[in-house]
Amino acid sequence: MADAVVIGAGPNGLVAANLLVDAGWSVEVLEANEHPGGAVHSDRSVHPDYVTDECSSFYPLAAASPAIRSLSLEEHGLSWSHAPAVLAHPMADGRCAVLERGMAEGPAGIEAMFGPADGAAWQGLTELWRTLQPRLVESLFAPFPPVRAGLSLAARLRVSGALRAARFAALPVARLAQEEFTDPGPGLLLAGCALHADLQPESPGSGMYGWLLAMLGQQVGWPVPVGGAASLTNALVDRLTSHGGVVHCGAPVAEVVVRGRRAVAVRTADGRGVPARYAVIADVSAPLLYGHLVGWEHLPARMRADMTRFEWDFATVKVDWALSGPIPWTAAPAHRAGTVHLAADMQELSDFAHHVVTGRVPARPFGLLGQMTTADPTRSPAGTESAWMYTHVPRRITEDLGPDGLSGRWGEREAEAMAERMQQQVERFAPGFGDLIVARRILTPPRFEALNANLSAGALGGGTASPHQQLFLRPTPGTARPETPVNGLYLASSSAHPGGGVHGACGANAARAALHGRRLGGLIAAGWTAAQRSLAG
Repeated sequence: MADAVVIGAGPNGLVAANLLVDAGWSVEVLEANEHPGGAVHSDRSVHPDYVTDECSSFYPLAAASPAIRSLSLEEHGLSWSHAPAVLAHPMADGRCAVLERGMAEGPAGIEAMFGPADGAAWQGLTELWRTLQPRLVESLFAPFPPVRAGLSLAARLRVSGALRAARFAALPVARLAQEEFTDPGPGLLLAGCALHADLQPESPGSGMYGWLLAMLGQQVGWPVPVGGAASLTNALVDRLTSHGGVVHCGAPVAEVVVRGRRAVAVRTADGRGVPARYAVIADVSAPLLYGHLVGWEHLPARMRADMTRFEWDFATVKVDWALSGPIPWTAAPAHRAGTVHLAADMQELSDFAHHVVTGRVPARPFGLLGQMTTADPTRSPAGTESAWMYTHVPRRITEDLGPDGLSGRWGEREAEAMAERMQQQVERFAPGFGDLIVARRILTPPRFEALNANLSAGALGGGTASPHQQLFLRPTPGTARPETPVNGLYLASSSAHPGGGVHGACGANAARAALHGRRLGGLIAAGWTAAQRSLAG
């Protein structure tokens, strides 16, 4: 019998398992797929000479995460690599906004491209980051409410500063760009970052999200693991197993066994029972856990009603390419960036997001493009490029604004048509791109879900990042902490606070909650035994 059973070997599950073995617990991790890592996986299936990240690639949150940094994964084979520039956004007029790594280099780069006024405005955003760090990241990643980090933030801001910070946190990124900059370029950098999540440029809070990713880019970069995303997973697994933890792949869990309102075991799809002495840690989506792995009879009636209101983030289509040479960007600065955002202007970004929200497939998809060999030369032969682009599409399609009649069935015809549409978006900014394609792979919403049941229709964030499902509202109202209505069961996936991204905080919070629950249970048991002895005496 293990002290804890972890369902899912994604980054959150592996972080949780590592923290539990550090505390002296015996831990078994059960992973449905034949390999660990969840969305943090790479392979050579596009082309044998090219390493391709299946889902996620760039990890600024991992580089900044106290949970992941505390594990010293560099001692287990992990090393990071950076592109010469963090991010580029080619513009309709041929110019290109670029985010440089470095707290001094970032504002200097903005000033050089867009003039002193915008350089000063970007410097102001950087100074706000300096004021709030490191407590801001600590408070974002801590269990809710973040009492210690929150009090420290309040002390730094004081009353007037806190009010202005609250307004800043609520700003839509489109409004933030209007208030701060004279040129559209710097605002496009922030807006593209905001659209990594399912936020519109006019959405409250999108300014904060975009600013957070941009400032992390300046401070820690958007690094990639040398050799592929799987290198991060391999380091987590190596650390865990070297401390006595066990990982079983090809072991899908069918049920969390509940007795007396407590999780006592899990049952695998082949009928095997795996007992858990103290805790079951679930690195699975909230809809997969509640009502599926845990029957509704073990949960409050209100939770069933709340889960019907759970909102996923957008669906995703991703195309991976093996390219015979570097992407021929018209705007030269884009050659230096690991990530390139593709949309001509703020209006195009707004139209794209609005179309997706309203169930329409955009004619011009906003693209997030990764130049992986630019970021890590080990990914493909010299002089070539391993690249990808993903875009969001509606989970339920009501109309295709392009010429292909996409319906959301995502058969071969629709997959190929969407891939061609995405390549046309690249061609707008890099004519001749299509001539470089040696091989490609298309991941549609059903394909994402087949790869990983937690990626419902390619939802990469574990649920919407919109304010109505964040903090104490994630995944349902009043469930911000990793504890669940079932004693000894903890939600460790990105469906829990603080949400999506490869940072391990959801897993770390679940592990600490399990340890606290065990200590609290031990204190209660000890107090009860002492009381019995006193009465007996």
